[in-house]
Amino acid sequence: MTGERDSQSLDEPRDGPPPPESDGDWPELADADAYSLPAESVRTILRAINSRDVRTLGAELEQFHPADVADLIEQLGEGMRRDLLRLWGQEIDGEILSELDEAVRREVIAALPPEVLGEAVRDLDSDDIVDLVEDLPEEDRERILAALPRVLKTGVVQALSYPEYSAGRLMQREVVRAPEHWRVGDAIDALRAAEDQHLPEQFYHVILVDPKMHPVGYVTLSRILSSPRRTPLRDIVEPSFRTVPVDQYEGDVAYAFNQYHLITLPVVDAENRLVGAITIDDAMAVLDEENEEDILRLAGVDEESRISDRVIDTVKRRFPWLAVNLGTAILASVVIGLFDDALAQIVALAILMPIVASMGGNAGTQSLTVAVRAIATKDLTGANIWRVVSREAAAGLVNGVAFAVIMGVVATFWFSDPTLGLVIAAAMIVNLAVAALAGILIPVALDRAGVDPALASGTFVTTVTDVVGFVAFLGLGVLVLL
Repeated sequence: MTGERDSQSLDEPRDGPPPPESDGDWPELADADAYSLPAESVRTILRAINSRDVRTLGAELEQFHPADVADLIEQLGEGMRRDLLRLWGQEIDGEILSELDEAVRREVIAALPPEVLGEAVRDLDSDDIVDLVEDLPEEDRERILAALPRVLKTGVVQALSYPEYSAGRLMQREVVRAPEHWRVGDAIDALRAAEDQHLPEQFYHVILVDPKMHPVGYVTLSRILSSPRRTPLRDIVEPSFRTVPVDQYEGDVAYAFNQYHLITLPVVDAENRLVGAITIDDAMAVLDEENEEDILRLAGVDEESRISDRVIDTVKRRFPWLAVNLGTAILASVVIGLFDDALAQIVALAILMPIVASMGGNAGTQSLTVAVRAIATKDLTGANIWRVVSREAAAGLVNGVAFAVIMGVVATFWFSDPTLGLVIAAAMIVNLAVAALAGILIPVALDRAGVDPALASGTFVTTVTDVVGFVAFLGLGVLVLL
């Protein structure tokens, strides 16, 4: 089958220019050092694509991890990517597809025939297939599901029926379980007998269940292998045992893994019956995704943004938040406009004004970042909120005094005006103290209101620090200097 496909690929007409005579004749070859794989391997792969050398192309790609191959596919230009899929698309497996960026994955899936897609994903665990297809357009999703074996398709469809971002979407249905009355020897024999069946690709525990399929504990593989065959499994269960409802939010699931140092977490339905399990690799992937989303949201960028997005999609995602920032910037400008007479008479106020605003903005961002992280990790709760607020206010006040002294001295010698130095020193104290309070209180208030603090806090904190800084500095300037 592979040989027949290869010969067809070699005979296909190919769009674009002929293979290059040198690296400089084809930009991708000249930029081989920019890829994540070794530069020499990249050059060999790109030359094989250009010359339609399927054998060399396959030999090179098969020696690398699926994640590295996915990186290479993402970094190729669209034309070169199409050529790669035409030549080697039949050999792409599910692990490579699951590692691809979402936009590139859609492009690859659209280019592959249904039978190739089915063959590619059938060896994946059910949770990996769900992760692969859940964000695809309905048409592409149905193409993959139609190519799956009936039993596997049924499990994936059921997982997709659970709420998005729930434990049911995250879990793998392939679970290694054993009756609670079994002994170690029974478990070992059952695992050996299951050699030709579909076990999870990775598993760390055997989950014990009662006759009604209720999980009652689990045993690590290391305890099973190191215990005598006649040892009852219930005698070597882990001392702590937790389960999670199938509709539990995945962020809470990841928190449980991190908080309690879990490796496996059984998932139960409404009747407390075992329906699946979540392993640590999937939980850590959720933590990575949430951290990435928080970073993007703090910058006002949609979490779906990717470097492979089209320009129009990037503009659509960024425009609304930039419009909000424009509105807050106009508000700060209106505040400055209230003091236009003072600025016209005392030019030094206009020169020093950005310093006050910048210091306040940075101080607020520091408190904001700490607060958003503490909320995400559940370290900031109702029990310690006021202690944290007091600490942040004190830190802001101390920093304000320290930088007030520094800036007061600088302004005094810069403009030969001690009074101006006192004005900016007082404004610095006020703004840094308020910035610290705003940085902690605004995320907390947004979280209590059900709004993601990582998404909206930055704009509000910046607005508060700008307005307070301008009012404090320019207001004191009017009162003292005019």
